[in-house]
Amino acid sequence: MRILALDHGTVRIGVALSDELKMLAQPLEFIPAAPFADFLLRLKQLLKEKEVELVLVGMPRNMDGSYGPAALKVQEFVAVLKESITVPVRTWDERLTTVQAHRMLAEAGMKAKDRKGKVDRSAAAILLQSYLDGLS
Repeated sequence: MRILALDHGTVRIGVALSDELKMLAQPLEFIPAAPFADFLLRLKQLLKEKEVELVLVGMPRNMDGSYGPAALKVQEFVAVLKESITVPVRTWDERLTTVQAHRMLAEAGMKAKDRKGKVDRSAAAILLQSYLDGLS
């Protein structure tokens, strides 16, 4: 069984997946955030295909640990997910994952215009790897 991570965004939702041993996270894809019904359909396909046991959603927090407006949107997103899928949903601190993803892709020589979808799924992978590292 695997863990699937989601990096919630208003335009795109990044997706990453763990290996079966829950040691390594790997970027998978991004799913357009709208229309939500299409997002949900694709998510359900992935949950079944990849035999996912947990969905991890990045929870944005301010640097002081407090929650801002983006966190409220994610809390609403998580509430709808919990009603829509049978797999358990958990949140995880995602501070600076998008910044790290941008930096990592820039260091790999990728131009800014080519990073769009890759940043979302890379941020999801960074989030998931953080969670997996905390398990061991």
